[in-house]
Amino acid sequence: MARDPSVSDGESSPSPRGEASDESDKDGLLHRRSYMKLAGTTTAAATLTGAAAAAGDDYETIEARGQTVRIGRGETFENKLIDLTTGEGFLLYVDGANATIRNVGFEGLYRGDSFMISIKAGAGDVLVENVYLGDGATKEGSSFVHGPGGVFMHPENDADVTFRRCNVQGFPNNGFYCSNTPYGGSVRFERCFGKNNGVTTFRCGSADDEIVDCVAYNDDTDYGPGYGGYGETDGRPVWVWNGGTVTIRDSHFAAGPYPYALVAGANGSPGSVDFQSGGVRGEIQRASGSTVDVASAVSSDPDLSVPDGVPTTPEEAATGEGSSDSAADSADGTDGDGLPNLLLVDGSSADATRYEFTVDGDVERSNAEGASIDDEDTIDGSTVRGSVADWKDAFRFDGDLAELTVDGPGTVLVNGDAVDPDDYGSDLPHVLEVSGDGTATSYEITVDGTIDLADDEPAAEATTVSGSTVQSSVTDGTQTFRFSGALTDVTFTDGTATITVDGEPIDPSEYGAHEILPHALVIDGTDADGPTTYALEVDGAIVKSDYRDASIDDEDVVEGRAVRGAVGNWLDAYWFDGDVVDFRLRGDAAVDVQYNARDQ
Repeated sequence: MARDPSVSDGESSPSPRGEASDESDKDGLLHRRSYMKLAGTTTAAATLTGAAAAAGDDYETIEARGQTVRIGRGETFENKLIDLTTGEGFLLYVDGANATIRNVGFEGLYRGDSFMISIKAGAGDVLVENVYLGDGATKEGSSFVHGPGGVFMHPENDADVTFRRCNVQGFPNNGFYCSNTPYGGSVRFERCFGKNNGVTTFRCGSADDEIVDCVAYNDDTDYGPGYGGYGETDGRPVWVWNGGTVTIRDSHFAAGPYPYALVAGANGSPGSVDFQSGGVRGEIQRASGSTVDVASAVSSDPDLSVPDGVPTTPEEAATGEGSSDSAADSADGTDGDGLPNLLLVDGSSADATRYEFTVDGDVERSNAEGASIDDEDTIDGSTVRGSVADWKDAFRFDGDLAELTVDGPGTVLVNGDAVDPDDYGSDLPHVLEVSGDGTATSYEITVDGTIDLADDEPAAEATTVSGSTVQSSVTDGTQTFRFSGALTDVTFTDGTATITVDGEPIDPSEYGAHEILPHALVIDGTDADGPTTYALEVDGAIVKSDYRDASIDDEDVVEGRAVRGAVGNWLDAYWFDGDVVDFRLRGDAAVDVQYNARDQ
C-alpha cells in the first residue's frame, strides 16, 4: 500500500508516495472556508473496491488488506467498521475538498506502516466526524522513526479541516499531525479526545486553527507491543508551531509522565497560543520565542473525562451511536447557555441562498444538525445575515423570531418545523432614504439583497430599479426605498446627498466609490463544469456590480485595486476604470471584459 515516509520531531513533510492530488495547482488565489462552499458542490457516496459483505443494516465491515481508499471532491465515506485484526494496513486518503468521513470505527491494534487518515485537498472544506481510532497501534516492524500515526494533514493541503467527535489513542507517531499548513489550510478540533499518543495528540499551528471542547492526556499506560521510541509515554497533549496564534477554548490537558502538557514552538520556529478556558496540569513550554497566553478561566484541575458524544468503541462510531445533536451543538463552545430555540437554514445545491433574520432575544451560532460554523455569517445584536449553498447554517436563540428574509432556494426551519418567511415581517425590512441638499445629485446604490421603491413612494421618471441596484437623481426632496440584505455600494455621479438607513445617517465614503466607473468585467460560471476561483488587479478603481444580473457576494473580496472571488453556477461582475494588469483563473468560467460598457 502507499506509505507515508518517516515523521520526526522536526517539521518534516510526510506524504503517501505517488499520491498526487488533482487539486495541487497552488496559485495562492483563495484560502477561505466559504469560497468553494459557495460553488454548490454536491455530495456523492465514496466507492469501495473489494469491501466485505455488510455486517448489518447499520454499517459495513471492511477487512484491512493493505488497501488505500480515496475520498474525492464532494464524496462521503460513512458508516464503516475497518477490521484491523487481519494485521494488515489500511489508509483513508482524502484528495478532494468538500469531502466527509463520518461514522467510521477502526477495530483492533494497528500493525501497518502509515497514518490511518491522510488529507491532501484543495481549497474548500473537509469534515472528519464521529471516528474511533482508540485501539492504538504498534511500532513493531515499522520503518517510521516513531511508528505509525493516527491522522496526517499534508503540507500541500489547502482545505479547512474540521475534526468533530474523534477518539484517537495509543498512536506512537502523533494522534493528529496537522501543523504543516503553508498553503492556507486550517484545522479545527471540536469535542475530540486523545490519550497516550506519542510525540503529541493535537499538533497544529495555523492562525485559523482552534481546539474547542477537547481533552488529551497521558498516563502510565504502555502504548502497546514494540512501541519503544523515546519513552513509553513520550507525548505532549498539545504542540503548536509553524504558524499564527491557535485558539483553545473549554479544553483540558494533562502531561502525565511527560513533563509538558502544552508546547509552543520548536527548532527555531515559534508558536503562539491563546488559551481562553478549560484546564491544564503540567508544565507549559515556550520554545523559540513562542508565546502562550493563559486566561484566568483556565484551571489547574482539568476534567479528563471523554467529551459527550465521542465514540468509545468501533461499533459505536460505525453506527453513529452517541453522536447526538446536543453534543454537536455545544462543540463550537457556544452551546447557547440554555438558549432553547434552534433556527436551521438548509441550503440547496441549485443556487446560493442569502438570509437575514432578527429575534427579540439572544442569538448564537451553532453546529447542530451538522451545520457549518462560518465567520462570514454576521451577528449584529439580535440580527443575523448569512448565505448557504449545499450546506447548513444553524443558530440557537431565545425569545421569538421577529423578522425573516430569504433570497434563494434554501429552507428555514425553527425547532424542526419549516417556516414561511412571509409570516415574519416584511420581505424588505430596511428603509433607505436619500435626501437632497438643493443641488442636483445623481447616484447609484447597491445592496446584496433586493431593493425597491417604498410602497408610498411615487416612481420618479429618472429612477431605475433593477434587482439589487437603484439609479436615480434628487435635488431638494427625499426618495425612500426598502431593501433586504446589507448596503454594499453608494456611488455619486454628480453632487452629494444625505443618506439614512433605518433612520440612522451613514457615511457614503464607507460604501464603495464616488464616481461612475466606465468598464465592466464579468466572470460567468453558469456553463462551467464546476466551481471557478479567480484573482485580478486593475490600475484604477474597481467595485462590485450587478451588471448582467450578476450576484453581489460578501465572500468576494475587493482590496484596493485587487479582487479575489469564486463563482459556481452564477455570474460575478465588477465596474472598473483603467486597465486589467493581472488576471488569474482556476476553472472553466467564461470571462468578458467590456470597455465603456455604460455607453453600449
